[in-house]
Amino acid sequence: MEGMTSAVAPAIALTIAGSEATGGAGAQADLKTFQELGVFGIANLTCIVSFDPLDNWNHRFVPVDQQVIADQLEATTAAYGPVSGAPSALDTVKIGMLGSPATISTVEKALADGSFANVVLDPVLICKGQEPGHALDTDQALKAQILPLATFVTPNHFEAESLSGLTINDEESLKDAAIRIHEISGAVVLAKGGVRLEGPDAVDVYYDGETLEVLRSPKVGDVAVSGAGCSLAAAVTAELAKGATPLEAARTAKAFVTAGIKNRVSSGAPFDALWQGGSR
Repeated sequence: MEGMTSAVAPAIALTIAGSEATGGAGAQADLKTFQELGVFGIANLTCIVSFDPLDNWNHRFVPVDQQVIADQLEATTAAYGPVSGAPSALDTVKIGMLGSPATISTVEKALADGSFANVVLDPVLICKGQEPGHALDTDQALKAQILPLATFVTPNHFEAESLSGLTINDEESLKDAAIRIHEISGAVVLAKGGVRLEGPDAVDVYYDGETLEVLRSPKVGDVAVSGAGCSLAAAVTAELAKGATPLEAARTAKAFVTAGIKNRVSSGAPFDALWQGGSR
């Protein structure tokens, strides 16, 4: 039609993550974040998580069959990968909850060809409800097989302590941990202090080997909000897919999550969820 211009194909991002039934975290949070930031989002599911309201809202964890995970990745790559002929090639992926050593190996194989320029790892090291020995095996496999493939990693307080081997109790130790994780992984690091460190601000530390920047915003309440970590990593992923620098992506993601926490969603669960539309 006269006056119409051809639309530019949107950037594309993939999340390899779990489904969280109440919609606050996991692949649901990732897709909503991608959409809000103007990116075409794809989700390949690794597991189904549904909180158990009769057991203190602990996780009920069901893994997706390995062949089904591989099939999802195969279909996504064929449709949007580098040789697909798609107008916007898929070269940016976020990795969330994998949940088992088997799934970690399946995903490692899919990433091994190096076709993803941006690999954002939200290193989910603990899944409540999993048998402790299995959880430890998963943690070790994630560190050994997925962390070396990451170009950007977004650990929370617990995960940053685990990856760095340091105790984090203030801003300075969070900086030390971010530097250590970069040295170990080679990845850009956005280490999340959030509400868990003392002081009036929610503090996160960015480090890329050269630039160390503390991102801070006034705390919104003193309790963690469901989906904040997922949405932060997803926002970083979306911005990288659009061509932002890692530091720009980190700053945008911090502002996005702060707005989403301010405009949180309450429910009958004993925790609130971040609202990805909070910055509108």
